[in-house]
Amino acid sequence: MSDTIEPVIGIIGGSGIYDIEGLEGKEWRRVDTPWGEPSDALMFGRLGDIRCVFLPRHGRGHFLSPSHLNYRANIDALKRSGVTDIISLSAVGSLDGDLPPGRFVVVDQFIDRSFAREKSFFGEGCVAHVSMAHPVCTRMGDALESSLRDLALPVTRGGTYLVMEGPQFSTKAESELYRAWGCSVIGMTNMPEAKLAREAEMCYATVAMVTDFDCWHPDHDHVTVEAVVKVLFANADNARNLVRHVVPSLGAPRHVCSAGCDRALETAIITAPERREPTLMARLNAVAGRVLG
Repeated sequence: MSDTIEPVIGIIGGSGIYDIEGLEGKEWRRVDTPWGEPSDALMFGRLGDIRCVFLPRHGRGHFLSPSHLNYRANIDALKRSGVTDIISLSAVGSLDGDLPPGRFVVVDQFIDRSFAREKSFFGEGCVAHVSMAHPVCTRMGDALESSLRDLALPVTRGGTYLVMEGPQFSTKAESELYRAWGCSVIGMTNMPEAKLAREAEMCYATVAMVTDFDCWHPDHDHVTVEAVVKVLFANADNARNLVRHVVPSLGAPRHVCSAGCDRALETAIITAPERREPTLMARLNAVAGRVLG
């Protein structure tokens, strides 16, 4: 790894998030991966001198459900495109009365309750165990919080994001259970996204955009797509402004990540070199090539 890194900022979010004032050289490109097709083509562009890559998480037109996203292909495609830092923008329900619709939450923890998704690049033929004790890059979290405050947007730093499988919304009993666990927000998309970003040695941070109070709230006990979409559209300009504001600080040349995200595999791979399966090794060329040679 070179002494100085020229970061490339990846943004995963809704289909319109790439319509940012000042984004130049926009170009859609398909990126092939050994894990299958990503959600969509990737949008490449520049904000000033900083390279950015945008991925519509659900595809343009929102045609993929959370359970049907190819999370491995999405992260691999971003890694192959040179991305070093991922900003994940995610619509969520609130499990906390102090986190109303319209608030931005820079979460620092996850509870993964998804069950129908491929969650690792590794497996039979090469086993690796990365640390997820601190699943969000604190350096990126600092920059995102600072930008949100500079923009005078309502922000809460810290909180636990409960990732449910979906696509249905929660039952009231589930909502109350997750509140009892101390969770702050609930959504369907950020796992295994965060786990795979860690395996790919990419810095990752989530900005959770609250759209509703989930169904636990006595005054808001019926979550509807119509209500969620209404808040999403209201938040869209704020999300674009956030990306435009934070990219210059995240894109400045730097050394290795102070949080260690870009070195996550150095002590994670346990399989002896002579027992590593060649076909899997070839598939890992982008996400783990730095340590596998």
